[in-house]
Amino acid sequence: MFFLWMGVAVSAMTWNASYAQEEQESAEVYLKEYTDEFQENFFEALKQKGIQNYDRAIDLFLKCKQLDPNDDVVDYELSKAYLLDKKFVQAQEYAIEALLAEPSDYWYLDNLVSVLEQQESPLETIKAQIPYENQKLKENLALCYFKRKQYADAQKILKELNNSPLVLELGQKINDSIQGEKEKTAVPVVQQEERNTDDPVAKLRTQLEKLLAASDYKNALTVSKEALDTYPLQPYFYFAYGTALNNTSNANKAIEVLESGLDYLLEDGPLQNNMYRELSKAYTQIGNTQKANEYLNKINSGL
Repeated sequence: MFFLWMGVAVSAMTWNASYAQEEQESAEVYLKEYTDEFQENFFEALKQKGIQNYDRAIDLFLKCKQLDPNDDVVDYELSKAYLLDKKFVQAQEYAIEALLAEPSDYWYLDNLVSVLEQQESPLETIKAQIPYENQKLKENLALCYFKRKQYADAQKILKELNNSPLVLELGQKINDSIQGEKEKTAVPVVQQEERNTDDPVAKLRTQLEKLLAASDYKNALTVSKEALDTYPLQPYFYFAYGTALNNTSNANKAIEVLESGLDYLLEDGPLQNNMYRELSKAYTQIGNTQKANEYLNKINSGL
């Protein structure tokens, strides 16, 4: 926005100190108002989307896009709003834009897969438009298919990847699911994590429990995101990341993370209750009291 000030037809040689100072202060005020306008439109758009007023939400997100054309979060939210409004062409366009900005972001890719599913369109139709050879993108894609129980598609992607802890773990979980033995094989793994102090998953969980207990949400946000990127099959890391997001003014992203984490819970218990509490809190923050009460009522008081 500084180009607005550079266009003032006044020779730099004639500017005195007081005038330059006045111009600088005016620019700072302008940029502050610009930021406030963006935030006001953005959070109002989230609210409108939450109450299913999709046309209004789209209009507000488009205003944000005008204010900041390079914000990939706006592209992502526009895609989701268009998808909910069943405007698939626009939803796909913005989904691809968001993914191009952050190819390793799981939720950006998951959203694009959802858009393609709604159109019954295979990934091959847009493969040339995305950085498909990105290793993390492929890992995320396999995870997307696994969550949708599209095990053959997930296995196909895994065959294109080099071995990594995620690839090996996901491959095992897919085999367990195909054989109908997921719960039987997964429960002992959780028990081992809790007993083995040398386990990196257990260490990360202990670290995050301490950060959340101390209300150190800023550091919890960083640690939990890294933990989730490395171990995307661990439900506790979804809870920790969602909680950190919830307490750092990002309730909308917290909802996505927490609801996604519910898919990895193997049984009812305290962790599920904690996720429901955070989801109720997040929906309350965005003004959707119906969904907030829905999750609040799911909490099992006997646990």
